[in-house]
Amino acid sequence: MRFAPIQDDPLALVERIDALLLPGGDDFLPETPYPEDVRFNPASELQVAFDRELLVAALERRIPILGICYGAQLLALEFGGSLHYDLGHDMPDAQDHQLDEAAGRHELTIGKHSRLAAALRPGPTQVNSLHHQAIAQPGPELRVVARARDGVVEAVEHPARDFCIGVQWHPEKLPVEANRWLFGGLVAAAAEFAAQ
Repeated sequence: MRFAPIQDDPLALVERIDALLLPGGDDFLPETPYPEDVRFNPASELQVAFDRELLVAALERRIPILGICYGAQLLALEFGGSLHYDLGHDMPDAQDHQLDEAAGRHELTIGKHSRLAAALRPGPTQVNSLHHQAIAQPGPELRVVARARDGVVEAVEHPARDFCIGVQWHPEKLPVEANRWLFGGLVAAAAEFAAQ
């Protein structure tokens, strides 16, 4: 799933939209080698480059942004953060985060005074988990606002922006009503931006 196909002018595209949804995607590749038993399904270099340009343009225009899984990781990288490229290797004591899509869930703790908590009203206590990569450090401008019980970062946000949130889970795949508030929050923020 992609927000938009690769285009020549991401800046022109961002000028025509009032919010940006960066959906899930394939893996980021580490700069240093991992053991042979760690498998990656790499995102194409062209896709990552386009998504980064799109994100930079969206940040410059200050439109609302929601990153999901790959999109949350891209957000952290753009703000100078880092990733766990494989949780099993980098955090061997972490629980399994590649769970069954239909039934697999893990507990979630959300910071009470975060924009994410306000958007989720009051928010799910369990979320799906379809990833083996995750944010290690969010970078100096983002703050961690949700974690799994094992400490894995599940959400980040930019405290100085009206709506700039990244979540590691896939709300679009959850039937829980509370997760719809996240998309509703993005739509409401887009409407506010368009009215300025």
